[in-house]
Amino acid sequence: MELQRQILDLYAAVDREVAAAGPVCVASGRCCRFKEWGHTLFLSNLEAAVLLADAPAYELPVSADFCPFQKDKLCTAREPRPLGCRVYFCDPNYQLAAQQITEKHLRHLKDLADAHGIAWHYAPLHHFLNHPEAAASTT
Repeated sequence: MELQRQILDLYAAVDREVAAAGPVCVASGRCCRFKEWGHTLFLSNLEAAVLLADAPAYELPVSADFCPFQKDKLCTAREPRPLGCRVYFCDPNYQLAAQQITEKHLRHLKDLADAHGIAWHYAPLHHFLNHPEAAASTT
């Protein structure tokens, strides 16, 4: 429970930094349509555990093509969404800030894993959704 709270606190800090950077969102929904826009959402096993603890049900198997939590261009797993979802915006003026925020907080996540004696795993979203046992236990 303590680790999950620490991760949620980290997410709150990320949200504040992203808001301060001011990226523009045009609500295209492309951030969740991975294959269509040529990107892959990676997350850590710590983040996967938080996501899986609170996300709505989804259909298996999950592909690498899109996020199963996107419905009508909206995220149905908004609160437990991982770092990559929180930081990604297609605003070209925000890309450097996004990279800096991501690197800073990935380091914090790795430090949390070390502090709690949890091995670090970083993989695409569909890996953890298809293999939930690969997520770290944070409860």
